[in-house]
Amino acid sequence: MQETFYEVMRRQGITRRSFLKFCSLTAASLGLGPTFAPKIAYAMESKPRIPVLWLHGLECTCCSESFIRSAHPLAKDVVLSMLSLDYDDTIMAAAGHQAEAIVTETVEQYKGNYILAVEGNPPLNEDGMFCIIGGKPFVDQLKYAAQNAKAIISWGSCASWGCVQAARPNPTRATPVHKVPGLPDKPIIKVPGCPPIAEVMTAVITYILTFERFPELDRQGRPKMFYSQRIHDKCYRRPHFDAGQFVEAFDDEGARKGYCLYKMGCKGPTTYNACSTVRWNGGLSFPIQAGHPCIGCSEDGFWDKGDFYSRLSNINGFGVEANADRIGATAATVVGAAAAAHAAASVVKRMREKGGQS
Repeated sequence: MQETFYEVMRRQGITRRSFLKFCSLTAASLGLGPTFAPKIAYAMESKPRIPVLWLHGLECTCCSESFIRSAHPLAKDVVLSMLSLDYDDTIMAAAGHQAEAIVTETVEQYKGNYILAVEGNPPLNEDGMFCIIGGKPFVDQLKYAAQNAKAIISWGSCASWGCVQAARPNPTRATPVHKVPGLPDKPIIKVPGCPPIAEVMTAVITYILTFERFPELDRQGRPKMFYSQRIHDKCYRRPHFDAGQFVEAFDDEGARKGYCLYKMGCKGPTTYNACSTVRWNGGLSFPIQAGHPCIGCSEDGFWDKGDFYSRLSNINGFGVEANADRIGATAATVVGAAAAAHAAASVVKRMREKGGQS
C-alpha cells in the first residue's frame, strides 16, 4: 500500500497547520483561489503518491535545473512527498543496470497509473544511434516507457517542439515527443520553454495529482493557465510600447529609463508564456526586466526565425507621447488633402453636368 502525500509529510515531522498552509499556497500558485485549498488537502490526504518516470533525451538538462529551483511548492516537497519519482537518471542515486531495472519494474507494476515525464527528444536518424541510454536508442526507451503510462508530460521546448537540436538542417532528425512514429496513443501535455518556469512545472504536476486530470489545454496542448496570454500583454514595459518609447541601443538613454525592447528584437508580442506574471527565481525577475529582449523560447520554431535581435514585423504603437504640434501638423495635412480631393471631385462633377446639357 503506497503512502499518501499527507502521511509522508507527517512522517517527516510536518504539522497539520503547516500542511494546510502548504495547500493554501499551492492553490494560490495555481490561481485557483482559497476555496480550492480544502480540495487540495483532501486529495493529498486520500490519494497515494503517483509513480513518475522522468526520461532524458537530447537536451541540456535546463528543465531539471529550473525544476529544482521551484519555490511554490519547493522541489524537494514535490520529489520527496508529492511524487514517487522512481526514475530520473540525472538526480537518482542508482546507476547502470540497477537504474534501468527500475523503468521495467514501474512499467510492469503500475500499468496505467504512472506519469511519464520527458525532457529532451529522440533523434530518429541512423535508427536513433545519436542518443543511447543503457546501451539502447533513447527512442526505444521512450516507446517502452510510454506503453503503460497514464499520461505524458513534455517538459520544455525540446520535448514539445524539437528546440535547437531540431534546427535546420536537423541532421539527427531530432523529433518532438508527440511526432514520434509508433509512440503509444497517450494524453500529452506540453510545457514549453527553454527552460519552462519552475513554478509552472510544479504547478502542472500539483494540478494533475489533485484533480486527476490535465488542466485545460489550448489547441497546441499547453495549459491555458500559463500559456493563454502573450508576455507582451502583462509586460511592465507595455506602457512604453504604447507610448512609442523604445530602446534603440543597449546603452542609450531609453535603455537606462526602461523603455520597450521591441526594436531590440523582443518577441514578447508573439510569445505565449507566463514570464511577465509568474517570473523567475521565486518571482524575482525575468529576462525583459533584466534588460534583455525576449527570444520567444517557448514558441515552436523560434530557433529558425532569424537572429534574436531583429524584430519579426513592424508593429506600431499608439504613440500617445507625440506632441500637440506634431499631431496638429498631421491633422492639418490630412484635412488639406481631403479638401483638395473634394474640390477636384466637385470640378469633375460640374464639367460632366455641363457637357450633358450641351
